[in-house]
Amino acid sequence: MKKLALHWKIIIGMVLGIIFGFIMNSVGGKNFVSDWIAPFGTIFINLLKLIAVPLILASLIKGISDLKDISKIKSMGLRTIGIYITTTLVAIIIGLSIVNTIKPGNGMPQDTIEKIKSKYESDEGVADKLTKASEHKDAGPLQALVDIFPSNIFEALGNAKMLQVIFFALFVGICLLLIPGKKAKPLVDFFDSLNEVVMKMVDLIMLFAPYAVFALMANVIIAFDDTEILLKLLNYALCVVGGLILMIGFYLILVSVYTKKSPMWFLREISPAQLLAFSTSSSAATLPVTMERVEEHLGVDKEVSGFVLPVGATVNMDGTSLYQGIAAVFIMQVIWPEGLTFTNQLVIIATALLASIGSAAVPSAGMVMLVIVLESIGFPAELLPIGLALIFAVDRPLDMCRTVVNVTGDATVSMMVAKSLGKLHDPKPKEWDDNYEKVK
Repeated sequence: MKKLALHWKIIIGMVLGIIFGFIMNSVGGKNFVSDWIAPFGTIFINLLKLIAVPLILASLIKGISDLKDISKIKSMGLRTIGIYITTTLVAIIIGLSIVNTIKPGNGMPQDTIEKIKSKYESDEGVADKLTKASEHKDAGPLQALVDIFPSNIFEALGNAKMLQVIFFALFVGICLLLIPGKKAKPLVDFFDSLNEVVMKMVDLIMLFAPYAVFALMANVIIAFDDTEILLKLLNYALCVVGGLILMIGFYLILVSVYTKKSPMWFLREISPAQLLAFSTSSSAATLPVTMERVEEHLGVDKEVSGFVLPVGATVNMDGTSLYQGIAAVFIMQVIWPEGLTFTNQLVIIATALLASIGSAAVPSAGMVMLVIVLESIGFPAELLPIGLALIFAVDRPLDMCRTVVNVTGDATVSMMVAKSLGKLHDPKPKEWDDNYEKVK
């Protein structure tokens, strides 16, 4: 087992977790899984979230201070945002093209709609999404901009407000460039050391990954209690998954053509982060692993990965944007076909792009933003609970899939930005026990 590559260990844990979940479902062991298995998955996610903020803070401050030139920050920022917007537009267009071609919502039996409606319309999860979307809509037009600037950095750090942490780290990094090197050096050395410590934490936490993935997948499987509804929504789910696969194919083309790297090599090196993204449904929780894989296994310099990846985990939601396009049109095909106009689909493209930037890097945030996308085209308010109920049953597995695309997109863009700045080098992987012999 020790000789197996990490991604194979995680895959084995994932498969065994799925099998175990189905067995527990069949023998009535749901409570056993939720009480005695699922907590280990929660512990793992908590550990990843624990180190995400200090990792962003340390890597970004160290990376910016190493640039030695403020103009490089502007160059890197503009390239990053420009590529992220482009890939998000591609994702939305792919999603709309697929759903308009296959039309998964046409011909859905009325009795199926009624069954889904009765089962999920009054579900707390649907109500919660509608409430959060309403709060988001009621905020002012510049609220997203205001939210970037923290009034209390300790509160921002404690609540893991990623954009505020990124802003603070950029601010500190720029100020370190503007003071004499002799005075800046102690703080730069501190953050450099902190970055090394946190990256070592990632290595140690990942030793537990195969077992945590087992727990996470077993917990996901026991949540599926109505296979009939899942089968009825299969066409819709396949549209989303097919679009996500096409999007990954698009990333691989970018990696091959622009960075001149092998797509298969890229997938192999980033696969542990992809598998964790699938298991956790959270770009933020996966961020420490993504940064470790991109820096040490893909060869991206810290100053690039430290900026591009945290920004991407917050604003780059290609998988979520693709899903929003498909989900919005699917819902209209089923219960509001008169709304399927060309103008409305253009509005979906624009709103999904903006919504992806404001979408939090947490599980199921995409469904909250979907409500905003639907409201932007005048979708009847009384039909919103029914619309969300239609897709609620398969939202979690699709959320897992689209998070994989989000993380893959972040890694792809970091390589492209690094290549454009001459910051892409030969990988230098580190292991958790590199220094173990000296201290044991």
